[in-house]
Amino acid sequence: MNQKALYAIMMALLLPLIAYFIVKQKSEKAVVMPAHYYADTVIENVRKGKRYNDTVWHAVRDFSLTNQDGVAVNWDSLKGKIVIADLFFTRCPTICPGMTRNMKRLAESIHNGKRVGDQTNKLVHFLSLSIDPERDSVPQLKKWADRFQINPEQWWLLTGDKKVIYDLAINELKVGAEDGEGIDTNFIHSDKFILIDSNRHVRGYYNGLDAASLAKLSSDLVLLTMEKDPNKKSFFAGKLQLITIVFLLAIFGVGLLFFLLRKKQ
Repeated sequence: MNQKALYAIMMALLLPLIAYFIVKQKSEKAVVMPAHYYADTVIENVRKGKRYNDTVWHAVRDFSLTNQDGVAVNWDSLKGKIVIADLFFTRCPTICPGMTRNMKRLAESIHNGKRVGDQTNKLVHFLSLSIDPERDSVPQLKKWADRFQINPEQWWLLTGDKKVIYDLAINELKVGAEDGEGIDTNFIHSDKFILIDSNRHVRGYYNGLDAASLAKLSSDLVLLTMEKDPNKKSFFAGKLQLITIVFLLAIFGVGLLFFLLRKKQ
């Protein structure tokens, strides 16, 4: 083995490690993930002599409501899914039809990448909560779903206990909802689409009637689908130092082998 061959082997061992660290550093700086919004508490930890603040983000509380097919659903039914939610009611004379049409376009733009067969995206789910549940019965929601050709596998219109819905909207999703004494046009609700990650953390609010805001929602949604779950450690988590040592030992071993071969010659 000559000196050029040794250098070639050493470079072959070092380059992947160097490239990994460069790409990792660049990707972490370039990509800005959608922000978290509400913290439950901040825990101070000490690791290797350094203080760290770990934020426990608020997870949207569980619910039990009924969808347009008459099926009782809750957060367990959405486990592992990213959720986009909004508020509406079927007698709404103003913004609801427009918001539903925009959500329909967004739902149709998302698929699982298959060219043939079932293209339904199984990672993202849509929720529309009725703020007039006393009149928005299951048959009424079904009429609305049929009107806009809503796919129940991907999008649920929800009705149920009024207190549960208003608590979910106001205290958990942090969006406004107001019953104006039961008169159709007096119901007041937010025009926002709410982005919720697979851990039930609120990650963004978007104007459901604004094209630029909806484009931002689409972009943030793509980023969330690529986000690593902090509760799931990857195989390489915490092993970078070990990998570095292995590479250095490999380089040392090659150098030692080269030295012994030359000495033998």
